[in-house]
Amino acid sequence: MPLTDADLDAIWLTVQLASLTTVLLLVIGTPIAWWLARTRAWLKGPVGAIVALPLVLPPTVIGFYLLVAMGPHGYVGRFTQTMGWGLLPFTFFGLVVGSVLYSMPFVVQPLQNAFEAIGQRPLEAAATLRASPWDCFFSVVLPLARPGFVTATILGFAHTVGEFGVVLMIGGNIPGKTRVVSVQIYDHVEALEYAQAHWLAGGMVIFSFFVLLLLYSSRRAPALQG
Repeated sequence: MPLTDADLDAIWLTVQLASLTTVLLLVIGTPIAWWLARTRAWLKGPVGAIVALPLVLPPTVIGFYLLVAMGPHGYVGRFTQTMGWGLLPFTFFGLVVGSVLYSMPFVVQPLQNAFEAIGQRPLEAAATLRASPWDCFFSVVLPLARPGFVTATILGFAHTVGEFGVVLMIGGNIPGKTRVVSVQIYDHVEALEYAQAHWLAGGMVIFSFFVLLLLYSSRRAPALQG
């Protein structure tokens, strides 16, 4: 069999991690992107820089500081222990926290660009029809920003699937709990199991190609309709 049970477990765990991370990123990232697109406050620059930090920082740096923060002596670790949740490092939910922070710019920035492209005129038109801010957002902004949400969803999911440094630092290499596909490939290479590594790595190449194909196709569709 080309894929072992451990490979399948790693694939399933990766899908779970990427799916949950993408949903959380859309929930958390949408208000952040909306605020960044609309505000003129001086905090826009610092907040935007913080959101974009994962684009320039090595994953191991992010993973290290998250490991310290969520450890027994970190402020997050002390809080989770006080709440009775235990420690997050080397757990699935620790991976989720790290993945949300590491993939944040890949969701926030496409949404911010989509919100900024809408402009002020549609919002003013909705306001003249006595639409409340919530009605305006859900009835006007969300439909117009749909391409941005598609891009953000695709990039957020794909980037989480391809993570290595952050998940290895926070989650380690626990079979069935924190061993995702990227870590499983690393294990195969370390064990000189190149055939198994080829199957998983080749699958990642094919997955990445179709993700990019879907992304570029979704961007072309509105232009062709116009």
